[in-house]
Formats: sequence, structure tokens, C-alpha cells
Amino acid sequence: MAPEPNLKKTDADNEWQRLRHNLQFSVNWLNNEIRAFLAPFGITQKQYNILRILRCHDADIPLSILDIRNRMVDKMSDASRIIDRLHQKELIEKKPCTMDKRATRIYISKSGQQLLRKIDNQSKQLDAVTQTLSLEEAQQLNALLDKLHAKS
Repeated sequence: MAPEPNLKKTDADNEWQRLRHNLQFSVNWLNNEIRAFLAPFGITQKQYNILRILRCHDADIPLSILDIRNRMVDKMSDASRIIDRLHQKELIEKKPCTMDKRATRIYISKSGQQLLRKIDNQSKQLDAVTQTLSLEEAQQLNALLDKLHAKS
């Protein structure tokens, strides 16, 4: 159960400030829930994000580090360092590009695919975090959030 953000009308000058504070609180709360969910699997949220990016991409066509960075949720992440950690854990494979030896191509490994399947099998635990909202409420909130960041 999520703690209440405890944002009274007096804590913010207007509803837009209250919304900003509420969103920040919600992001931090959700990040903590995701972090706790992923901890038993030995990966971070950013590592999970990269593995999902690689899984959703055509397995026959590798991605560059720049391609991955551009698709990440947190664009400010140090993708190179995160990729190195995933490589050390043998969850991805790194291969030099045949056309440009300076470039590296990234693939998800069989171990990385297996880990994602394990996580997928338990993802209902993570879904439960937001299922205090009905399906209709979740759809409405998704539409509002899409509208909010459509300008970016």
C-alpha cells in the first residue's frame, strides 16, 4: 500500500504545483517498488530497461549503444557503463561492428532472455502495485500522462 503524499492545498500555491509534487512523489514511490521487485533478480531498473529494449528489438539486428540510449526511459543514464555491467553478468553480448571497428553492437544473450522470462512470470506482483486503480482509471490516467508529456 502506497503512503499518502500528504500534499495539502497549503503546501502548494496552486493545483499545477500540487500536481508536480504529487507526480514527483509518485515517481519516487514507484521507483522504490520496482527496485524492491527487481532486487531478487540482481538487476537494476536501468539494466532491466536495457534488457527489455534488446528483447523487443529484432534479434538479428543488433543495436548500438547510442540506439539503446535513445530508447531508454532515463535518457541521462550512462548507457555504456550499464551495458558493461550487463555484459559482466553475461546477460548481453557485445560484438564489434564489422563496418566500423570503433562501434560496438549489442545483443541480448540467452541468459538475459531467461532472466526476462523469470521476471515476466512474476510481473503480476509488480502489476498489483498500480491495481488499486480500475482498468478505466488506469486508461484515463495513461491518457492524461500521455497528454502531459506529448510536448516533449
